[in-house]
Amino acid sequence: MSRRGLLRTLGTGAATTLAAACGVPAAYVAPSDRSRSDLSATDKRLTWANWPLYIDTDDEDESRRPTLDAFEKRTGIEVTYTEEINDNDEFFGKVSPSLMNHQETGRDLMVISDWMCARFVRLGWVQEMDRSRQPNVTRYLDPQLRSPAFDPGRGYTVPWQSGITGIAYNRRTVGREIRHVSDLWADDLKGRVTLLSGLDEAFALLMQGNGVDITKWTADDFHTVCEQVEKLVRTDHIRRFTGNDYIKDLSSGDVLACQAYSGDVIQLQADDPDIEFVVPEEGAELWSESLMIPNLARHKANAETLVDYYYEPSVAAELAAWVNYVCPVPAAQDILASAKDEETAALAEDPLIFPDTAMRKRLAIARDITAKERTEFAKRWNAIAGL
Repeated sequence: MSRRGLLRTLGTGAATTLAAACGVPAAYVAPSDRSRSDLSATDKRLTWANWPLYIDTDDEDESRRPTLDAFEKRTGIEVTYTEEINDNDEFFGKVSPSLMNHQETGRDLMVISDWMCARFVRLGWVQEMDRSRQPNVTRYLDPQLRSPAFDPGRGYTVPWQSGITGIAYNRRTVGREIRHVSDLWADDLKGRVTLLSGLDEAFALLMQGNGVDITKWTADDFHTVCEQVEKLVRTDHIRRFTGNDYIKDLSSGDVLACQAYSGDVIQLQADDPDIEFVVPEEGAELWSESLMIPNLARHKANAETLVDYYYEPSVAAELAAWVNYVCPVPAAQDILASAKDEETAALAEDPLIFPDTAMRKRLAIARDITAKERTEFAKRWNAIAGL
C-alpha cells in the first residue's frame, strides 16, 4: 500500500474532523508572539510529526530510519519521530486549540500539505526559518518550488516531498494514448473513470483541462468545472469519487482511467508496466507537502538544522529512492545516477521523480483557496462528490 493509500485508510473520520476543524474560530498570531526562548543550544533534541510511510526505513529492521539515524549520529540531536499525521484537517483540529491560544503544541517540526500550510501561514501559526542555518535549502531547493503564492520566498515552509496530480490509465485495456484531460470524457470510458474526492486535490487539473492558468484561477473557473462534473455525474460517466482507493480500482481493471498522484503510479508500475501516468498537454498540478516550525517550538534551531540536512543532495537522493515522490532537490539526480545498483540508478531517469524540462513546462502550482472562498466552494464540491 502506498503512503497516501494508508493515510486515507487511517483518516476515515476526516469529514467529521473537517467539520470540527472549521468550527474553530480563527485567531491570528502576531509575529512578536510566535517565538519563545530556544533551548536548542543546551537541549539537543526535537520532536517531528510526519505522515506514515514518508521516510526511508531499513529493509531488515523497519524501526530504523537510516537517514534520520545518520543525522542523530552526526549532530548529537535526538529526534522523536512520530507518524501522527493521517489527514490534514484532522491534524489541524488536533493542534489548532494550542496555536490559537498561544500555547506550545509539543512539536518542533511538522509536515502537512501546502494547501493546509497556507492556512497556518495566514493565521501566523508558524515561525519564519533562519536561512543562515540552512545553506543547503538556499542552494538546492528546486527553483519551481521556491515561491508559492501563500509563502513567497518560502520563508515559513520548506518542501519535504513534492508530487504531481495527473491522469493514470491502463494503456493495454484503453488501447490508445491519453494526452488530454478531455480524453477522460470519451464515450468508451463511460462508467470507468474516477476523480479524486477532495476539493483541494481535484479542482486544479480539471481547470487546466479548460485552459485555465491555475496560478490565478477565479470563482467563475471553479463553478464552470463544477457544472461540467455535475453533468458527468448525472450521465454516469464518472464511476465514483475516490481517495487513494483508485489504486485498487485501476489495478483490478474496474477503472480504465482516473485522476491520480505520481508517487502512487510509480509503485503500481512495478506490478503492471502497462499502467501509465500522464501530465496532460494542458498541464498538471505540482504540489508539495512541506516542513514547518510551529509557534513556541522550543527547539527551533535544531529543527532548522534537520531541515537543512535533508537538502544535502546525497541525503535527498537516499530519501527519494525510498519514497518515490518528486524530489525537491534536483541535484540529487546525479547522486542516484551514479549508484552502483542498476535499479536505484534507473530512478534518476524517472520523470515522476525528476521531471524533465518538457514536463516541467506543463507543471504549475495552483493558487490556494482563500478562507473566504473555502466554505462556499467546499459545500458545492462536497455535494457533487457525495461527501
